Amino acid sequence: MNADAAVRNAVTEPMTLAFDVTVTAVEDLGPNFRRITFGGYCLRGFGVSGDTLDLRIKLMIPSLDGVGRPLPLPAFNTGDAGWYQEWLAMDPTVRGSMRTYTVRNERLDAVYPEIDVDFVMHFDDCGGARGWPRSGVAGSDVDGGSTHPTGGPAANWALAAKPGDAITIIGPNNRAAHCITAETYFGIEWRPGLAQRVLLAGDETAVPAISAILESLPAGITGHAFLEVPEAGDFQDLDTDADIEITWLARGAALARARPHGELLKSAVRGAVPVPGWVGIVPLDGAAGPEPEDVDVDQDVLWETPLRMDAAAIEASRNPGLPAGASPFYAWIAGEAGVIKELRRYLVRDVGIDRKQVAFMGYWRKGKAEL
Repeated sequence: MNADAAVRNAVTEPMTLAFDVTVTAVEDLGPNFRRITFGGYCLRGFGVSGDTLDLRIKLMIPSLDGVGRPLPLPAFNTGDAGWYQEWLAMDPTVRGSMRTYTVRNERLDAVYPEIDVDFVMHFDDCGGARGWPRSGVAGSDVDGGSTHPTGGPAANWALAAKPGDAITIIGPNNRAAHCITAETYFGIEWRPGLAQRVLLAGDETAVPAISAILESLPAGITGHAFLEVPEAGDFQDLDTDADIEITWLARGAALARARPHGELLKSAVRGAVPVPGWVGIVPLDGAAGPEPEDVDVDQDVLWETPLRMDAAAIEASRNPGLPAGASPFYAWIAGEAGVIKELRRYLVRDVGIDRKQVAFMGYWRKGKAEL
């Protein structure tokens, strides 16, 4: 095969594939976290070039028949650019539900390849979820808007999951990850560039991604990681070679005494990144930054990362001529969209951090069902 033919083949390699896997293990990590391990020889074709970091995947949750048995998932070609629209057009009672999660661990080089996915559960005594998000991004899938909430499709599935259960994952094609189209896969947002000081902050839905990122960081990186979770029993032991101060924040198990969602996280970020002229930001003139354009988080997805910023947002940033990843500081912040919106305004406007050095991701919105 000549060079031109090799390039043509690389360009047409699909970025995502459907992987039919089975549950190989289920482990409760705490009161509100359950780790489910998925295995399958097909996972030899799954993966990205390098660490998985905050890699997002889709779980296809099957619908149930009248007696609670999972229905077969319809077949569709994920290599086709229009597969998502094709899936949306299907009968909702047949197509099942699609939810986004983060890969927590991978053992793709093992004889029998596996990946771990951590789910946020948090069901009350009646079997219903206590007001947690339904989006499922990175690990939570329940209805946060009903008076008598019940678990969402993924949380309910995870609650009943046992070894041998089958499910379909839509994830990165390893062959595409190692060809010239690799940079077009948008499943990873962590891109610190040259930064030597970092800030990671998120609620329980961001815990799997933050944990995986911390484990990937080399020595010499400094900074803070804040993880807000429902209760102290959800704290986990995390390893990192970096000099990162890891702080777990517990809202409180009892609803009557629990702190509002995001309150502890916002306070921790403001304490770690005070104004004005915080060390690590260029320039150090103590001046406020530009007001970021408003995002209606009840109607639109708040997802602003250096990789996805458009020309207008770059021009409106603190240092439009400075490329993303060129500053000594980088922040990655994810969780409930309303909380992330407040932190976005604080860090960009009040502190003056260049928007090209921060990834803001609204993983879910309270009371709103999302894919």
